[in-house]
Amino acid sequence: MQKREAAAVINISSIKAACKDCTLQELCLPLGLNEIDVAALDKVIKRRRTLKKGEMLYRFGDPLRALYAIRSGALKTTGLIEDGRAQVTGFYLPGELLGIDAINTDKHPCSAEALETSEVCEIPYPALEDLATKIPGLQHQLLRIMSREIVRDEEMLMMLGRMSAEERLASCLVSFSRRLARLGAEPSEFKLSMSRQDLGDYLGLALETVSRLLSRFHEEGLISVHGRQITLRNINRLRSMAAGNGREHNASAQ
Repeated sequence: MQKREAAAVINISSIKAACKDCTLQELCLPLGLNEIDVAALDKVIKRRRTLKKGEMLYRFGDPLRALYAIRSGALKTTGLIEDGRAQVTGFYLPGELLGIDAINTDKHPCSAEALETSEVCEIPYPALEDLATKIPGLQHQLLRIMSREIVRDEEMLMMLGRMSAEERLASCLVSFSRRLARLGAEPSEFKLSMSRQDLGDYLGLALETVSRLLSRFHEEGLISVHGRQITLRNINRLRSMAAGNGREHNASAQ
């Protein structure tokens, strides 16, 4: 019975050979799909869409038509504050979904732009919503992903409101590491696809502060920096700083 329950879900990636490398691991479906359901799912999920660096996936105010799962590359989202200035609101890595924040108003509250050549899997939202009402497992996973986005937003608000400059940067690096580890990628070595200006905008820091902190982390042996390539040399110390245990350096970081 336990074996039967353990096999009760499968990933979308295993339904069809064309999706075997799909990064939609978190949209899992019950195993007992009949041929009609499989055919319906196949119609819902559009395969690949390639974006060049700087290409927009969608823009602020566009109607919600689809959710997007990143297969490869990286994207950033940018919103508008009241005075019309742009604000980087998030960075998205392979395996993560874009567009969930548009469900509330049926319009995208931000723009999404490729930071490098990227591939996304397009999932038309009306068809996905209809399918989710018929497959409880899919509905549950969508709610779980939405909950995770809420938690991420709450963490971001806490970071901007309570953390020092060095704690913000340490927290961001630890977050990238954790998200890559979840995908089975190397968690201690990665490329920052975004510019330092974008990183500073996201963290609420000046460009000069980001550059100074990266240099200082490098000098202190916490990280190695080679262009945009980052190697985490002391992940435990970075985690400690992200948790607020590096406040003795606040004055020099501001």
